[in-house]
Amino acid sequence: MARREKGGFWVGLAAVLFYPLTAIGRRVYAGNEKIPRQGPALLVMNHISHLDPVVDAVFVHRQKRVPRFLGKESLTRTPIFGKIFVGAGQIPVSRGSAAAGDSLKAAHDALQQGKLVVIYPEGTITKDPAGWPKESFTGAARLALQNDVPVIPIARWGTSQIFNGYTKKFTPFPRKTITHSVGDPLDLSAYRDGNTRSASKLREVTKVMMDDVTRLLGEIRHEEPPSAKPGDPA
Repeated sequence: MARREKGGFWVGLAAVLFYPLTAIGRRVYAGNEKIPRQGPALLVMNHISHLDPVVDAVFVHRQKRVPRFLGKESLTRTPIFGKIFVGAGQIPVSRGSAAAGDSLKAAHDALQQGKLVVIYPEGTITKDPAGWPKESFTGAARLALQNDVPVIPIARWGTSQIFNGYTKKFTPFPRKTITHSVGDPLDLSAYRDGNTRSASKLREVTKVMMDDVTRLLGEIRHEEPPSAKPGDPA
């Protein structure tokens, strides 16, 4: 049996705070055994609510791993949570600035060090009224092609029914179900040959990843994803 990855004081503090928060919803995990219990991995997920990082962090921690999230740099300046974000080894992203590339380098370094990195390719919560993934950026594809590590698609559903980030509506009752569905690691070996920085290749790999996330989301929701591919990269 694999031992729990050690996270230190700040990860422990985050667990103390986050675990009770996630009790607001019933949890259903499907395929979680596909997450490696040790070694590097890139988890690619959809983003539907501001609650996602909290429930996703607990989900990963329950698999005995310490998640490293890419999050907005502004989070580092928030009271209490900012200290936890930095202390727990999370990766700030300065979007729209010259420093934006540094976050990918930090994520690359984390993978090289055998860490588990969680990324939301959409960059922010989806604006799709029905909650399907929106246009995605190619940063996740860059990490996936430059690091020969397991790339695992995961869909999560239920958090937006508790807290809708755009309407600011908080509906904890009746208690909702939050489902995580983990897909098989993606075989991206064919894309790792040649120029891994090609814009067209990065867009194609982004589509491959988000199509699988969208498919998993459709299975959770028992719905057919929209035919217009919302996961196509911007």
